[in-house]
Amino acid sequence: MKLPHRRQFLHLAAGAATLPTIPRRARAQNYPTRPGTIIDAFAPGSTTDAVARIVGQHMSRTLGQQFIVENVPGAGGTIGSLRVGRAKPDGYTIEVGHIGTHAFSVAFYPNLAFKPDVDFKPIGMVAEQPLLILARKDFPPKDLKEFIAYAKTNSEKLNMAHAGAASVTFTFGLLLNSLLSVKPTLVPFSGAAPAMNALVGGQVDYMYAPIYLAGPQVQTGTVKAYAIGTVERNPMVPNVPTSGEAGLPGFQALFWIALFAPKGTPQPILDN
Repeated sequence: MKLPHRRQFLHLAAGAATLPTIPRRARAQNYPTRPGTIIDAFAPGSTTDAVARIVGQHMSRTLGQQFIVENVPGAGGTIGSLRVGRAKPDGYTIEVGHIGTHAFSVAFYPNLAFKPDVDFKPIGMVAEQPLLILARKDFPPKDLKEFIAYAKTNSEKLNMAHAGAASVTFTFGLLLNSLLSVKPTLVPFSGAAPAMNALVGGQVDYMYAPIYLAGPQVQTGTVKAYAIGTVERNPMVPNVPTSGEAGLPGFQALFWIALFAPKGTPQPILDN
């Protein structure tokens, strides 16, 4: 799946990845002296993957050492998060996480091997992303109202793709399914990008995806978009109505992406 150019991502996706303004404070002595790793807890091609690579380029340029992105997908992002939580707190292993890995996961995994509010030190917010309600391009309903009626009538025959329990695509999918009182078959993938590939290929019926991943597919007509979960339309997909305009104002879907380091990482390093 072809991803949009970085410049298109930054300029067209309102509310998409924007690099944090990092003050030029005095750097921690002798940091960094070697390359570092940015863990992305999801598959290549995902929204977090794109953000991680933009952030990695920025850090490499400003800190004078290369920061390499490593994808560690699985279990809704908790595998990669656990790896960062257990890493040495020296600033050389950080994570691009989001609302799923550091908020939703607590509700979905009662035996979660890490505590998001204890085992990590937040570095800063990086991006916000709205989600869209999508379906395969040949899905019968023409708009959201028809989608709702169709889903209620054919609930047991339908399947919904997602990126794993506690992932953003899964959790907001549950929200919409709850609002509609439908129970489709849930089909897990290792990340949102593989799930999107399945939707484009017509292997699944519908899903919820962030605009960075969904926007190019909507623009080229390889998937069908029914609504975006925001109060205003997005310039990247101006013809897609908001959930309120489409008749489902209770569906609001916006998630954040942020940088995290292991607990115990010295504050002067985080300030870099």
